[in-house]
Amino acid sequence: CPAPSALRTGNGTRICAQLYTDNSPYYDQCCAGEVLVVLPGDDVPYMPWAWRNAISSLVVGTRCDLTVWSRSGKRGSSRRFGA
Repeated sequence: CPAPSALRTGNGTRICAQLYTDNSPYYDQCCAGEVLVVLPGDDVPYMPWAWRNAISSLVVGTRCDLTVWSRSGKRGSSRRFGA
């Protein structure tokens, strides 16, 4: 997985989080598959359809928090992740 401080786009813009579809018990095989990028200030109350129940691993950048909810529309229980 990339280091939280290394989350940047190709042009150097900061990325707050990257979510991945594949995970593994072996660290060098984690953070694989499709990638969903979360930019600073993104507010997504509904996950894209293809991403529902698909996220297996994530990396949150420095100076960012990622809050997720168990139900769509920011309902249900929530959990906050940081670097």
